[in-house]
Amino acid sequence: MEKTQFKKLKREYQLANKNGIDFIISAGIIWFGFFIIWALDFKAFQKGICSFIWGAALTPLAIGISKILKTRWNVKKNPLQSLGPWLHFAQMIYFPILIFILLKSPQYFIMAYAVMIGANLFPYAWFYDEMGYFVSAILISVGAVIMALTVPVGKIYYIPLFAFLVFLIFAIRVYRNYKKISPQHN
Repeated sequence: MEKTQFKKLKREYQLANKNGIDFIISAGIIWFGFFIIWALDFKAFQKGICSFIWGAALTPLAIGISKILKTRWNVKKNPLQSLGPWLHFAQMIYFPILIFILLKSPQYFIMAYAVMIGANLFPYAWFYDEMGYFVSAILISVGAVIMALTVPVGKIYYIPLFAFLVFLIFAIRVYRNYKKISPQHN
C-alpha cells in the first residue's frame, strides 16, 4: 500500500471516529467513578471489586457518547477498521495482572489499573496521529506509580482523581485538534 493512500485511510478513520473522543470522555467518567469508589470507607479488596464492575461500563458508556457526538466506529471498506477494536481489547490481556494485584496487594489495585489503562493509550498516538495519547499514556502510567510511592495508602484515591483530570484535559485537547482537521470546521 502506498504511503499517501495509507495516510488517507488513517485520516478517514480519524475523522469518522473523531480521534476516539467518545472513549476518552467515557474513560474520564469511569475514572471519576473510581475516585468516588476509592474515597469510600471500604476495604481495598471491596474497592477493587467495585472498580472491576464500574470499569465494565466503559464500552457501553462510549457507545452512548458516540451516539451523542455522532462518531462512527464502523468505516466500511477501510482496512484499518478492525485495528481500533483490537487495540481497545488488547488491554484485556493485562487483566490477569490486575487480578493478581487485587488478591495479593489490593491497596495498589487502582495504581496497577491506572498504569494498565495509561499504557493502553500509547499505540493510539500513532493510530490517531494525536500526541495527546502519547502524553496522557506517560502522565497516567508514571503519575500513578509516583503517587503510589509518595501518598499514604489511605489517600490512594488521588490516583483516580489524577487520571480523571488527565482524561478531562486530554478530551479537550483531542476535541480541539479534531476541529482543526475536520473539513466541516475549516
